[in-house]
Amino acid sequence: MKKVRVGIVGLGRLGRTHAENLAFSIPGAELTAACSIVDSELNYAKEQLGVEKTYFDFAAMCQDPDIDAVVIVSPSTYHPEQISLALKAGKHVFCEKPLAVTLEECRATEEEVKKYPDQVFMLGFMRRYDPSYAYAKKKIESGAIGTPYLVKATGVDPDADAESLLDSGFVPKSGGIMMDMASHDIDLMRWFLQDDPAEVYAVGSTVKHPRFREQGDVETACATFKFKNGAMGQLHVGRASVHGYHIETEIIGTEGSIRVSPVPCKNLAMLYDKTGAVQECVRNFPERFHQAYVEEMKEFIDCIVEKRTPGVDVHDGTQATLICAAAQKALETGAIVTI
Repeated sequence: MKKVRVGIVGLGRLGRTHAENLAFSIPGAELTAACSIVDSELNYAKEQLGVEKTYFDFAAMCQDPDIDAVVIVSPSTYHPEQISLALKAGKHVFCEKPLAVTLEECRATEEEVKKYPDQVFMLGFMRRYDPSYAYAKKKIESGAIGTPYLVKATGVDPDADAESLLDSGFVPKSGGIMMDMASHDIDLMRWFLQDDPAEVYAVGSTVKHPRFREQGDVETACATFKFKNGAMGQLHVGRASVHGYHIETEIIGTEGSIRVSPVPCKNLAMLYDKTGAVQECVRNFPERFHQAYVEEMKEFIDCIVEKRTPGVDVHDGTQATLICAAAQKALETGAIVTI
């Protein structure tokens, strides 16, 4: 079978994860080209991944006739323009979230994608492809917990990364903690409850790292969503988990519930010593969602080969941004915001 030839733009931490998966873990894909404005990243692609074609100019890579699809892992502000360039060049497109940084750009990009119905477009909400979340979804669809009516989600980054995040200058440009951190959990809420929220109320606090407050944001925040069908969502996002990268989701239904990752275990090993019984925790998102990134990219390639539509579409990206923006507004104003 002919392999799907892929060009990737952006080779930062997440970009390298996708590039390595395409090069070594996706049988139907061939990593043909890489684009970056950083020489060391292009050298990495050539020397470590065996990529023959490298580009400084994304538009030029899109015009390469030897490329069937483009994977976009560049800074978020570039996503709308790069999506449009790739589609116009006849390429299938995978884009990491967010779709865009403003709701207006999301809606415009959604309309742009609709112009190319014969080209596969997929957005990077990889948690849907995590084996545990995929299992939970199948159990819910089978009726195992009855009708789901509440999703409780936690997403907290490691405390060990907080000071470097503050030093980087990213926080004031992030759009706020909800825009920065809530989209994956909100996407899961929509996926599990099969509906969109109608209202949101949010509060935030800064306790351990006062520089988050000094930089115009908060260290942690909570939001409560009321969904159109009467279901509910509870969300906790933060930046100071002392034990590691903590992602947890509980879906409660009329006949039972499912919890995913109540303890973010590194593996199944348990250490018994003078401090007690200890399980090591995962330290970051590439480690926690390693298999999800592989399965997500495999789905993108399979959709191209099989000429079908992915389960995550461009509208999911618009809705995630819309709901995150409402949650951020609720956090900043202290009011209940209608979505």
